[in-house]
Amino acid sequence: MNRFEKDILTLKEASNLRVLPDDVPASMVNLSSNDYLGLSERADLWQEFAERYDFSTDKMSSCSSRLLTGNHSAYRNFESTLDVFYGHGKRSLVYPSGYHANIGVLPALMDKRDLIVADKLSHASLIDGMRLGSATVERFSHNDMAHLRKILEKHRDSYDECIIVTESIFSMDGDIAPLRELVELKREFRAMLYVDEAHAFGVRGPKGEGVCAELGILPDVDVLVATLGKAIASSGAFCMVSDILRQYLINHSRSMIFTTGLAPINVAWSDFIVNRLPDMQSLRDNLSALSASFASLLGATTDSQIIPYVTGSNESAVSMAKALRDGGFYVLPIRYPTVPQGKARLRFSLKANMSIGQLDGVMSIIKNNEALLDK
Repeated sequence: MNRFEKDILTLKEASNLRVLPDDVPASMVNLSSNDYLGLSERADLWQEFAERYDFSTDKMSSCSSRLLTGNHSAYRNFESTLDVFYGHGKRSLVYPSGYHANIGVLPALMDKRDLIVADKLSHASLIDGMRLGSATVERFSHNDMAHLRKILEKHRDSYDECIIVTESIFSMDGDIAPLRELVELKREFRAMLYVDEAHAFGVRGPKGEGVCAELGILPDVDVLVATLGKAIASSGAFCMVSDILRQYLINHSRSMIFTTGLAPINVAWSDFIVNRLPDMQSLRDNLSALSASFASLLGATTDSQIIPYVTGSNESAVSMAKALRDGGFYVLPIRYPTVPQGKARLRFSLKANMSIGQLDGVMSIIKNNEALLDK
């Protein structure tokens, strides 16, 4: 048995083997999607877009990187939309995905003379972005500002540049970073602030810009990253930075320079939806109310539309997820290494077009299968 076969066997024995799932059956309530506003199900929006978009002029691929022949007009139109949408002198730069953005921005901006201080629960693409670069990396306990302060007091003066890295809404716990406190520390220690708004873009803020806009701190955020494949049902990602940082990234961000650009139709669809985000406040309100009601049903607390239900072991998460799927609720287990060992969970991800009536059966299934839990 070679090491690859041994690894697969070990994963199976630990109930930790990943497989690619089939399509979600139409009869099931999908609680594992990041389609937070339910826009992927909006045939009316797609019809309106199709009537406006000239399919005869663009191919289904850019066929090149943006720095060669892939920087089509759809990119320029969309980035102009984002620049106005966010304001405060910020400039946008579109990437093929959130993963591309995080593994491209951090290594480009920070080198061996610099320090990155990141929340310990920062997600995988941020971690990989830190690993790919040569900067020194320190991690502070999740949302612990006292610990962050100690790290900055000890290390900041030993480095040229320093950047504090966090998510706004954390992807596995659904809680929110103390962004105002982070801004204060950023100012005190002459640092930059990097905020990944992947799970907030579209669903928070006055127009859907995210939590930074909601809290009024956009001018203090040096790098804001958001994805297009979640709430706005498209693909790709973007960062909002100063004009000088945008120019710098165009010249140094390898994951943008050395990859084929997004298809024009994807960029045009993103532009179409972002222009409509300010008019979708009712969806954001519905999602907020639904999240609070469902969390109460589970006996949980939440700051967002992401509601974790910790089961304990991998086996318990897998078994409970199966019981829910058998009952008509599509929920996938979240296991190590995505979350710490012993913290396997069901991650309920809600959508604005759901109703609390659709979700009533979740708690009864959990109660009827309490023997599966490790808590």
